[in-house]
Amino acid sequence: MSNPIPNLFRFPELKDRILFTLMILLIYRVGAHITAPGINLPALQAQFGALEGTLFGIYDMFVGGGLSRATIFALGIMPYISASIMFQLLAAVFPTVEKLQKEGEEGRKKLTQWTRYTTVVLSIAQAYGYSVFVGSIEGAVVAPGLLFTFTTVLTLTVGAIFIMWLGEQITEHGVGNGMSLLIFFSIIEGFPAAVARTWEALMVGEIGLVAMVALLAVVIGVTAGVTSMTMAARQVPVQIPRKVVGRGRIQEGQKSFIPIRVNAAGVMPIIFAQSFIIVPGTLAAFTSSGLIADISDMFQPGNWLYYATYGILTIFFTYFYTAIIFNPVDLAENLKKQGAFIPGVKPGSRTAEYIDRILTRVTLPGAIYLAVIAILPFWIFDLFNIQTFFFGGTGLLIVVGVGLDTVQRAQQHLLLRHYDGFMKKGRVKVRGRQNYM
Repeated sequence: MSNPIPNLFRFPELKDRILFTLMILLIYRVGAHITAPGINLPALQAQFGALEGTLFGIYDMFVGGGLSRATIFALGIMPYISASIMFQLLAAVFPTVEKLQKEGEEGRKKLTQWTRYTTVVLSIAQAYGYSVFVGSIEGAVVAPGLLFTFTTVLTLTVGAIFIMWLGEQITEHGVGNGMSLLIFFSIIEGFPAAVARTWEALMVGEIGLVAMVALLAVVIGVTAGVTSMTMAARQVPVQIPRKVVGRGRIQEGQKSFIPIRVNAAGVMPIIFAQSFIIVPGTLAAFTSSGLIADISDMFQPGNWLYYATYGILTIFFTYFYTAIIFNPVDLAENLKKQGAFIPGVKPGSRTAEYIDRILTRVTLPGAIYLAVIAILPFWIFDLFNIQTFFFGGTGLLIVVGVGLDTVQRAQQHLLLRHYDGFMKKGRVKVRGRQNYM
C-alpha cells in the first residue's frame, strides 16, 4: 500500500471511478473552449490583456481562461464555490444555518439545496455583469443589444449549472472532490503554455541559465514546503474511558488525538486577501480618475506597500477563516458528550479554552507561511526579471492541496478493497473449518 499508483487500474470499481472522472473532466475542458454566441473573440482578448492583474484576471485563472475566451463555461465552478463560502460565513451569524450544519445528513441535504439555489442566483447576476462588461468593449460583440444580453445570461447560467452538476457527479461516482478537481484542472491547463513560453525565453536569452536553475530549485523547494505544511498538524491527545457495552462486556479505554492543522484555512485567506488588494487596480482599469490611478500604482507588485498590505491581509484572514470553520466550544461539548477528555484538562469550558489556545498558537506559523507563499512568487519574478513563468502562490496551494486529497481518497478505496478481500478470505476459512468439524 506504500505506492498505490500501480494498483489503481487493477480493481474494476476503482478503475471505473477513475475513467468516469477523466471523462467528466474531458467534457468540462471541451466546453471551456466553446465560445458563447455573438462574441468577437480577438477584440475581447485584446482588452483582457490589460486586465491581468485585476479581479477579472484572478477569476480567469480559476476558470481555466474561460472568461477571457468568453466560453459557455466562462463562469466555471466559482458561483457554486462562492455560494458554499457564503453559507459557511452565514453559519457564524445565523443560528438557523448553524443548526442545519449540525443536524447530520438531513441538514446537509437542505444546505446543499439552498447552495444550489444560491448558485443559480449568483450565476444569473455574474452572467449579466459579464454581458454588460463585454458589451462595453468596442468591437467585442457582433450585434449588441437586448438579445445578446439575454442569450449570454442564459448560456453562461446554464453552463454554470451544468458544471455544478458535473462536479457533483465526480464527487458521487468518481475519485476525489468534484468541485476541487474542476478548479485543479482549470489551473494546471495553463502550465504547458507557460513552460513553453519560459523555454522560448531561455532559448532567446531573455532568461539566463543560472536564473532558470535557481528558479526551478525554488519551485521544487516551495512545492515540497507547501506539501509538508498542508499535511502538518498538532496532535492533541484525547483519552476515551472504558465503557460497559452489551451484556456487561467492558470496552477498554482508548487513546486518540485531535489533529489541529497548521494550515486549517487552506487557500481561502490568500483568495480573500487578493480580492481586497486588487480592488484599486480593478477600479483603475474602468475609471479615468487620477487619484485612483495613483493608489493603484502604490498597490502593484514591486512596491513595499503592496507586499506589506498583502502579507497583513493574509495573516488576518487566516485567523478570521480559521475561527469560522473551527469552533473549540463545539469540539469541547462533543468530547464531553462522548465522555472523552484531554489528559490534565477539565472537560467543558476549560477544554475549549485549551483548544483555542493551541489553535491560536498553531495558526500563527500557518498564517506566516501563507503570507510567504503568497508574496514569494513576486519576489522571484523581480529578482530574476521573469515575466513568463506560471508560478503563483494561490494556484500552487490549490494544486498541491487537491492533489494530496485525491491521492488520499484513492488510497482509501484501495484500503477498503484490501479489507474486503481480507474479510472474504476469512469467511471462507471459517466456513471450511466448520464443514470439516
